[in-house]
Amino acid sequence: MNTVDSLTPIETAPKRSRWEQHQRSFDLLLIAVGFVVLWQIFFVIGGSVALASPWQATRTAIAMLASPDFWGDIGTTFSAFAYSVVIETVLGILLGAILGLRKLTGDVVEPMIASLYSIPKLMFFPMITLFFGIGMSSEVAFGVLHGIIPIILFTMSAVRNIKPVYLKSARTMGLSTTRTLWSIALPAAIPEIFTGLRIGISGALIGVILCEMFGSAKGVGFRLMNAVANNVVTDISAITLILIVVAAVLSGVLMKLDERLHRRI
Repeated sequence: MNTVDSLTPIETAPKRSRWEQHQRSFDLLLIAVGFVVLWQIFFVIGGSVALASPWQATRTAIAMLASPDFWGDIGTTFSAFAYSVVIETVLGILLGAILGLRKLTGDVVEPMIASLYSIPKLMFFPMITLFFGIGMSSEVAFGVLHGIIPIILFTMSAVRNIKPVYLKSARTMGLSTTRTLWSIALPAAIPEIFTGLRIGISGALIGVILCEMFGSAKGVGFRLMNAVANNVVTDISAITLILIVVAAVLSGVLMKLDERLHRRI
């Protein structure tokens, strides 16, 4: 009897896990279907002057993806996006960890960083183009501006929430701030830091696209703005659809990694 009781939790755990996976897949399918239905409703209300139908947008998007010119724009956008992610990750984690370990400095700086996060970043666009010019460097800078703040804030919070015994052990062993940072603080705070990274990476993509829309001669954002200027509704809808799919896939992958990291705590 004891043996059967002891085996019951082990046998039922995978079933729950599979049920959760099926439930999540069903929820995602419902969201996708709901999105298409809403799109079709807006198309019926607004007409082809305002919006392309889901089928027209999908066909145009497939045609765009078959064009080498469009892949050149994708390469430009994702190059700027990749540089932005690398820079914001390194700087954001480093600054956040230092501010998290230096409590007094962190308490002073944190409200300023949080208030900066609430300011629309387009206000800084003229300054960024003035310093970096129009092109790849301004796209990277604008992407970093959109993504670095949540990384700093989440890293600060993660480092502050580390068990005090870890930091006391570091002080007992006479570790420097740098050694404490790399050996204890960052490894212990990785799951929460990754949550900030997830938000920061999404922000970087938004920043790069926005910069291309208003201050670039290449990229997916430039192509979108060009379609808006010429009122090519099918192209606008198709590019928007491509960006939505890319953002959804990227967000899904990052959320999956985030869940796995938190599960290991």
